[in-house]
Amino acid sequence: MCDVITIGSATMDVFVESDDANIVSVYTKNKKSEFMSYPYGAKVEITDFTSQVGGGGVNTAVNFANLGLKTSAIFKIGDDIYSAGVMESFKDKNVDLSNIVQDPNLSTGFSIILVSFQGDRTVLAHRGANALIQKSDINFDAIKNAKLLYIAPMNGDSTKVLDDIATFANDNNVYVCFNAGSTSIKKGFNYLKKILENASIVVMNKEEASLATQIQVRPDTRDEKFSDEPIHPDVKEMLKKLKVRAYQIIVITDGKYGAYAYDGLKFYQCPVFDGPVVSTLGAGDAFASTFCAALGRTKQNIGKSLMYASVNSAGVVSEFGATQGLLTFEEIEKRLEAKPEYTYITV
Repeated sequence: MCDVITIGSATMDVFVESDDANIVSVYTKNKKSEFMSYPYGAKVEITDFTSQVGGGGVNTAVNFANLGLKTSAIFKIGDDIYSAGVMESFKDKNVDLSNIVQDPNLSTGFSIILVSFQGDRTVLAHRGANALIQKSDINFDAIKNAKLLYIAPMNGDSTKVLDDIATFANDNNVYVCFNAGSTSIKKGFNYLKKILENASIVVMNKEEASLATQIQVRPDTRDEKFSDEPIHPDVKEMLKKLKVRAYQIIVITDGKYGAYAYDGLKFYQCPVFDGPVVSTLGAGDAFASTFCAALGRTKQNIGKSLMYASVNSAGVVSEFGATQGLLTFEEIEKRLEAKPEYTYITV
């Protein structure tokens, strides 16, 4: 029996940084978009280059184990040089790999991460085996015997198993944390609602929450009409719409503005924990999985759990790699003790 079992993707991530990258902002009447660009037709020099194992299933399993939880992972890989790298990366991570699936006829997921000078990134992703998880690949007995099932973003045909595994876990009194991905969200709210109904904790970023609820956050009001409100009214509406069961906690992350949560009684807002930003890859995985784990650590204190998640996320973005800066609970608590002014608010 394990404390938590994760299901999601496993990839070999190659990080590429170039000083020649440009950030281009494009404005329309109701929207602002930013793009990373390079000179067209040019040979661009690479400033820095490294490779790490990543993917939502991997990142969250490593984090849960690092936080002291007995952890197992379900993900699908091929039988190639990249799968060897994935397996090698776990040799000292204390994660049970007995539930992974390896298919020699498939390629392991592979991503190229273009990192900007601001620390943000654009990901070029080849899904490979990650997009082909089938119901027959999943060890349902392992899920039944876990305390928590963490569902990381899944893609392609793998999303077809989401409803089955979430329903199975809920029917067997296993807590479900659902970190929805864009592939699932794009199938529409009625599809998503079936999975949401079986999740005790739901985590999305603001862009995903907007896509899922079809609620747009009106631009520039943060500094004008709603400047005195800690949580934008449109974000509150997102949180309320995503909460489809009484027992649920809904969390929306909002980049540099921090994160919000809603439990049906109160809205919570937690600012970002300050620190250097090297790369934002893995920050969302660290935040969502730490929040889930911290609820047990803090005896269901939602605001404090948001703080724990923010601290661990700040540790990840301070280093180059999705799991390099992960902290233990003890390290998180030491950082919070060193900054007593850092806190959350409720509305």
